[in-house]
Amino acid sequence: MSATAGQAADGVRSLADRFGIEPGMVVMEMGYDDDVDHDLRDALTDRSGELVDEDTDEVVDAVLVWYRDGDGDLFELLVDALGPLADNGVVWLLTPKAGREGHVEPSEIAESAPTAGLQQTSTVNAGRDWSGARLVLRRGAKGKK
Repeated sequence: MSATAGQAADGVRSLADRFGIEPGMVVMEMGYDDDVDHDLRDALTDRSGELVDEDTDEVVDAVLVWYRDGDGDLFELLVDALGPLADNGVVWLLTPKAGREGHVEPSEIAESAPTAGLQQTSTVNAGRDWSGARLVLRRGAKGKK
């Protein structure tokens, strides 16, 4: 079977492609802890360069939000993620898969994202223990910068 577009033999390119990360993009990370998927982080860092933290003054193209049940209010975290996000940027909400410690019910995402002005467009397998929900700004949800 031949590889399709976006799939590299080493799998690293495939992960970055699934997340839509391109060279030169500024990617912010929130909620980092020891349990994150380091293969995913490495793939995204290899593609874009260093991940910036939530104290950045830069406008960012994507935000990776690692979120586990018990990490606080999801709505507030998503609103914080929107601050530096470019108007055409994307938030990747990364949550533990079902059956894993810290699993977040899909209904919590379905309630919090729209309230924060985001809509979910897809989900991806983000590693052995993590799922990723792609969230984008709803039209008119964010004021002009």
